[in-house]
Amino acid sequence: MKDLQRMLNDIEMEVHLTRHLIGKNSLNDRVMAAMKKVPRHEFLPPDLRYCAYDNGPAPIGSGQTISQPYIVALMSDLLDTKPSDIILEIGTGSGYQAAVLCQLVQQVYSVEIIEDLAVNARKRLNKLGYNNVEVRNDDGYFGWTEHAPYDGIIVTAAAPHIPQPLIDQLRTGARLVIPVGFPYSYQELMVVEKRANGEVETQMVLGVSFVPLTGEHDIETPRKDHPKPRI
Repeated sequence: MKDLQRMLNDIEMEVHLTRHLIGKNSLNDRVMAAMKKVPRHEFLPPDLRYCAYDNGPAPIGSGQTISQPYIVALMSDLLDTKPSDIILEIGTGSGYQAAVLCQLVQQVYSVEIIEDLAVNARKRLNKLGYNNVEVRNDDGYFGWTEHAPYDGIIVTAAAPHIPQPLIDQLRTGARLVIPVGFPYSYQELMVVEKRANGEVETQMVLGVSFVPLTGEHDIETPRKDHPKPRI
């Protein structure tokens, strides 16, 4: 498929152009194989499928977007996954990032705050045969405690600060990949590694532009009376 190969070539070119920022000349072969395998057009509205393999974001409804393929590949690479990993994703969106992760790990748990997107992503992923992903409609700021600790956490929306509940749910030695910043302002893609003493080490990767992480994250600490998750 020419469009798919063009997308893969574009990702490789972006990696080359940003190599001084991301600290590598190429992405993991497993990640690139996953990007090749997932049919991106299935995760876009029918009237936008003509641009499914362009190296750019696209709207998916409800004010949300599907991320640029290069960013999806880069974040998947930065997560540094193993086939046995259990991964938490915050911000399911159309389900595309989750589908890529499904090729790389044992299980993906994904949280989406917008009900329509969560329902549609669940149906889409099931229809396409991604059986190792579970989608929940809830406020992703608070993670998904039932399956913690996770071997990695990926956040596909920008938070004004790194959510403490996600750090708490991260396995020691594991990574959290998250864009940090305010809407319509400068955002930085960050890699957060949890140390044995509970402290974290952060690495800033490059500037990005994501839709905001919505919910109750405008407070510094989560409410103790946070309602039970919506299924």
